[in-house]
Amino acid sequence: MISRRTVLCAAALGVAGCATSDNSDATQFGPQVGWTDAEPPYVLMPGDEIDLALPSATELNRTLVVGPDGRVSLPLAGHLQVVEKSLPECEAAISAAYAAYLTRPAVELTLRKAAPAKIWVDGNVRTPGAFDLPSEAINAYQAVLLAGGTNVGSRVRQAVLIRRGQDGMPSRYVIDVKSGGVQSPRVRRGDIIFVPRNSLGELAAFFGQVREAMPIGFSYALNGGWN
Repeated sequence: MISRRTVLCAAALGVAGCATSDNSDATQFGPQVGWTDAEPPYVLMPGDEIDLALPSATELNRTLVVGPDGRVSLPLAGHLQVVEKSLPECEAAISAAYAAYLTRPAVELTLRKAAPAKIWVDGNVRTPGAFDLPSEAINAYQAVLLAGGTNVGSRVRQAVLIRRGQDGMPSRYVIDVKSGGVQSPRVRRGDIIFVPRNSLGELAAFFGQVREAMPIGFSYALNGGWN
């Protein structure tokens, strides 16, 4: 059986092998590794507000805010890591945390307020980093402009959009960020855009370098290996 890691590596090598020093190459645009436009389950991010309800202990009910470190402070049970987990996953984790204190530790969580959606733009751009998405929809080209645009010599027709799939694994789309035309897809919460200088072969090296400093909310991108 061919592993997902093998597919990822083969795809990266295949695209890199097609690259030349001329930035006018034909655009490599289209579905790539595991791509889907289906919306994945909502996962919690720093700044999200959630309502906690315990039917058997209503005195513990309250609104929780996911902290910058990805944790919430639970009354009685202490701190718990919830970032990048869905509400059902968090309910199970919180219920387990209360099992030592309550006979019936079932909990109910409701998203009260979502934090500003963030994307991450990196590679050969002027000011790489994480950025808040504006309230109106933007495409990948406009997202790169949030990072100050690309540097001279960037492979703007071979940038890559990485997105969390429904299974929590990263999916990938090779895109053109030279202009804002129809070949520049809309971006959404948690997307990563990487603009290479020479080829997509730089992508694996990039994720290896940022592995220990991955911004909270984007670690799903490491699920595919990127070694």
